Amino acid sequence: MQPSDVATVRNLLDRIPDSVTIVEVGPRDGLQNEKTTLSFETKVDFVEGLIQAGLKTIEIGSFVSPRWVPQMANTAQVMELIGTPQGIDLPALVPNLTGLALAKAAGARTIAIFAAATEGFSRANLNSSRVESFARFTDVASAARDSGMRIRGYVSCAVHCPYEGWVAPDVAARVAEQLMELGCYEVSMCDTTGASTPDRAAAMAQAAIDAISHECVSVHFHDTYGRALANTLVCLQLGVCTVDSSVSGLGGCPYSPGAAGNLATEDLVHMLNGMGVATGVDLARLAAVGREISGTLGRTTSSRIATLLEHAAALEVPVPSVN
Repeated sequence: MQPSDVATVRNLLDRIPDSVTIVEVGPRDGLQNEKTTLSFETKVDFVEGLIQAGLKTIEIGSFVSPRWVPQMANTAQVMELIGTPQGIDLPALVPNLTGLALAKAAGARTIAIFAAATEGFSRANLNSSRVESFARFTDVASAARDSGMRIRGYVSCAVHCPYEGWVAPDVAARVAEQLMELGCYEVSMCDTTGASTPDRAAAMAQAAIDAISHECVSVHFHDTYGRALANTLVCLQLGVCTVDSSVSGLGGCPYSPGAAGNLATEDLVHMLNGMGVATGVDLARLAAVGREISGTLGRTTSSRIATLLEHAAALEVPVPSVN
């Protein structure tokens, strides 16, 4: 490798943050599309296992109609039993004022609201136009702020829409800006279909950074085409320091046909460990939680690293950079 090449590599690596905040979305985004409905006791064990693995921000569930998302029907019970552990943030998705009231009664301190970058997805997912959905979110955000609650925003289809195709980065960035204007502390830019490539991911992330600053941008990639980790890496190189992921690669979107699960948290942690980026997450404990929830759901893990760790343990061979 020539000296100029070494300098280029170092420049790229120097842009990656020293630490990355992982937002674990398994208990909500991960479970919402699963056919096996879990008891609230199982969900409590799941969330507590994630906390013990070192995760500090865990999307615990959603206060949506159980008619539409049966898996989320017992979110209030889960929240009430877990309570408010010191230093742990447990955001819950809230679609409207009714959901906000339920979240508040359950003790939620942080809520999440979802907006779509396209009209087609807004109507499919939220059953309303983008203008109508933002009018509803304005009321929810105002009431949440009055109650002292924090608000996390999401932009669905920030790269690609199953109904309208590729989304211009500035369009997605403008939605992120609108969410910040409602009082969100950060906005997660979601590759809902998992169709993004690294160049499109970088363009989307840079537009969002320009609109709301890199401190307020989180990225959220689905792994439909196996590119979620690569897409995440290019965003980290732009200065993004918060990433959504799901243990065992759980996930999928009921309104995005064919979309696979999220970036597996185990794979993300393993990559960051190997680069010396701090996450505060114990990979071995995390992998154990992933194996347990996958077994309960009757499925195999979608995490490549979790699979490798399991095989390596059976063969008694080491896996690089697990700590």
